[in-house]
Amino acid sequence: MILELESLSKSFGRLKVADSVSLNLSQGEALGIVGPNGAGKTTLFSLIGGALKPDSGAIRLDGRDITADSPQARCAAGVARTHQIPRPFEKLTVFENVLVGACFAKTKRESEAVEACGAILDRTGLLSCANKPAGALSLLDRKRLELARALATEPRVLLLDEIAGGLTEGEGLALVAAVRQINQSGVALIWIEHIVHALLAVVTRLVVLNFGRVIAEGDPRQVMNSRQVREIYLGAPE
Repeated sequence: MILELESLSKSFGRLKVADSVSLNLSQGEALGIVGPNGAGKTTLFSLIGGALKPDSGAIRLDGRDITADSPQARCAAGVARTHQIPRPFEKLTVFENVLVGACFAKTKRESEAVEACGAILDRTGLLSCANKPAGALSLLDRKRLELARALATEPRVLLLDEIAGGLTEGEGLALVAAVRQINQSGVALIWIEHIVHALLAVVTRLVVLNFGRVIAEGDPRQVMNSRQVREIYLGAPE
């Protein structure tokens, strides 16, 4: 297993946002997470990425306990994250934004970093926008830039937070294709998404969260068709 979460719990006062969550992620796997608003999905990403510390439980990367590691150390070890609302450095160019990601996580010579960033921009469909200010990008290209910045850190585990949200159907399909290609290159994914058909096009295992607890896990289509998920997640009792 590349990533293991063991009995992670986190509370804010009386509100328990992660309740003994245990999950495993295999090398190169694509794992999807769904659940209603407030289910604890983004909190879980904050725990994995290090922005939040759990009250109890453990996080292991390649068998090594990283529960106490800083976000920077986790990024250097191979954990990267995109955010639901892209917030690039708007006055920097697209290329410069990606270069920041490359320099943040790994120690590279400038020529190596520049070459790597050019390849990432090509891979994510942003090469033609390389010299464009990030603040002038469309929503789709901002989402692509989120992917590109994360890829620049050379992740082995990539956390995608509702990356298809707000896009048209055609834009969503383009982004799904990019995500699938990233996964097929060997990067393990955990993808939170409300647009379920986008998720099902990529992931091979699905987890459902509700009130901070894992309530279902397994084959994506079987999970989404289960009575429990229909009642709790979709609000459609049989």
